[in-house]
Amino acid sequence: MKKVLTYLLAVVLGVACCFTFIGCGKDEDRDITPQINEGQNMTATELLEKAKTESGNFVAYGNTSRITTAMSNFIASDYGKALGLTSSNAMAQKQNDSAIYKLLENEKSTPGGSDNASMVLIQDSASLMLYRNSTNLLANYVPKDMKDKVDENNQLPLAHQFINKLFMYNVKDANNTLKFTNVWELTDTKYKNNIYFKNPNNEQVNKNFLIMLTKEDWSAKLEAAYKKLHNNAAAEDVGSAKAYKNYGYKWVAEFLKNCNFSINSDTTIAQDLSKDTNAGKMGLFVLSKLRDASVKGENLQVSAWDKKAGSDTEFETIEPFAGFMYSIYAQLCTYGPRPYTAMLFVNYLMTEEGFKPWKSLGGYSSNKDVPVYEGSITTPVYFKDTGKQIFTDNNKKQLVETGKNGDKKVYTYIENGELTDKTVTEGDKITVGDKQETLSLKGVTEEVTTVKDSPLSFWNQTLVVEDGNYINTAIADHVDDWINQQISQKS
Repeated sequence: MKKVLTYLLAVVLGVACCFTFIGCGKDEDRDITPQINEGQNMTATELLEKAKTESGNFVAYGNTSRITTAMSNFIASDYGKALGLTSSNAMAQKQNDSAIYKLLENEKSTPGGSDNASMVLIQDSASLMLYRNSTNLLANYVPKDMKDKVDENNQLPLAHQFINKLFMYNVKDANNTLKFTNVWELTDTKYKNNIYFKNPNNEQVNKNFLIMLTKEDWSAKLEAAYKKLHNNAAAEDVGSAKAYKNYGYKWVAEFLKNCNFSINSDTTIAQDLSKDTNAGKMGLFVLSKLRDASVKGENLQVSAWDKKAGSDTEFETIEPFAGFMYSIYAQLCTYGPRPYTAMLFVNYLMTEEGFKPWKSLGGYSSNKDVPVYEGSITTPVYFKDTGKQIFTDNNKKQLVETGKNGDKKVYTYIENGELTDKTVTEGDKITVGDKQETLSLKGVTEEVTTVKDSPLSFWNQTLVVEDGNYINTAIADHVDDWINQQISQKS
């Protein structure tokens, strides 16, 4: 266990902080368990009265940018008004996981400090498990009203939401699509460098997905899928004293050989993959990126939403998974000044109203009463002749990129659906009303109103789900080191 702790804490906090935790063990100089035990049996109204007695700023950290919107909504809610919260004394910051842990460790030196965080939203079940077991930086709280609405296995730690990363491919070239029904197809050499995937060394949830596949139950599913694809023949390189310990190791190694790590952002992967020029390529990235107006969604197909031949209602089954799912967890901060306010905020986030910032394609509340998204997304408008996105200038006149003048882009105006001879160069001055202003542009989008996400129950059946306990054990067994070797061997 010490090796496991050293590894993960070093990844997140840095080696120096890691040894502090290992040497000192779990801190006992501050404990908000009594408040939590009390709060878990309180209604929101009762929590509100307790929160009114607290002082200090109410600060939250999250690895999702939408926590800032959620905080603004909370401030504007009846709870926020009753507590006198404003943007001056209640704020949320987007931070990555490692930054969050570092901030919490620094705040430990001023227990209950007025600017300390009182609540976080954080991902990566394995790292969170180790921090919960080895420090007292974080504490779990389950709202009274959620005990029957959130599955028991998602209550410790409390999952606020689920995120899925799915296989998607570019369908621009109808004769060269990458439709598949078995993940072993993705190990074929024709996919080499054609599968965009954020380097697992730069995003722990991607690494966790790969580690999970070495677990015996997932290896067994991969074995069945392999034999189904190969007329019931077993792989000759899997087994004791052979190249791969089990089928999970084999798939991970062969899949990584075909991955393209050149893009280190799921948003950029979605943008790049959706370009007309990337027909015949695919990616494994967050489904919610399809809602981004910069993504040309009509060029992308979610593999799990491929229809069976001759059917408009039945989906193809991808053996044995169509991607993976992970959680973002809500935790209280031990050293924050406002535990009751934090509990009230968690109550709020777990409701349909509180979940509104995430109510879009690819957002799933752990509260069973919050419905899966059904509605519209925006997609860019493209000019028919150039295939490039249409923009509007400061005067809301339409134009499209048509070339370059040195390093600057040149745009041509559109009238009546046709290009004109009027152009403007990036950075030029244009007349807006009676003033001269620097040209600024904004992409034109349209709504696609036929978007309907799949029920969470469907995703749970078809996706690899994180198990923090196994991931920690697997790292102790050197699976993580082995995956790093496979990544480093890529040419």
